[in-house]
Amino acid sequence: MWLSELAWRDFYMHISVHFPHVLRGSFRQMYDAIAWENDETLFAAWCSGNTGYPIVDAAMRQLTTTGWMHNRARMIVASFLTKDLLIDWRWGERFFMQHLMDGDTPANNGGWQWAAGTGTDAQPYFRIFNPSSQGTRYDPDGLYVKKYIPALKNVPAKYIHAPWTMSSALQRQYGITIGTDYPEPIVDHAAQRQRALALYAMVRGQTEHKKQDD
Repeated sequence: MWLSELAWRDFYMHISVHFPHVLRGSFRQMYDAIAWENDETLFAAWCSGNTGYPIVDAAMRQLTTTGWMHNRARMIVASFLTKDLLIDWRWGERFFMQHLMDGDTPANNGGWQWAAGTGTDAQPYFRIFNPSSQGTRYDPDGLYVKKYIPALKNVPAKYIHAPWTMSSALQRQYGITIGTDYPEPIVDHAAQRQRALALYAMVRGQTEHKKQDD
């Protein structure tokens, strides 16, 4: 794994030298035409870890308090910013470089373009991470979430990655009020997924999409 990460670092370094336009825009330049919505209120919620999606918020709070974040978490928050919030990947790239202790311009750029589907060997544009299922898969007991979001410390694993699904009675039982102690989701993932596919389709000239939601 260590050698693999070194290889990716060197690969993106070579890309930045031989294709310097990636430092300003998409490697696949047709994607520069994507009509990102760039809502500053949604971006502020993402930056501060207040999106209402626990795995995203825990990761962003880890970043701003420690200067680091696990690679899987980086992929989750990047997918969320670009394909749920419909915000230009360059906004996230810049924010990461402002906070990461291990910030490296070529690697950071390459990672963000991979997540946005605009770069070299990028994940397909139609592959969109579901933040709740990603949380369940990689933090099944919610320990990571609870470490960075104390308001959710009493929420059981069954609800930790979708706390808004708890009834009012359950919220009282676990000592939390969604919408007050912890925000409700700022967007609906399923709806935003379709909107993201439409934005990419406008650039690609496609009307049909392969269904793939991770």
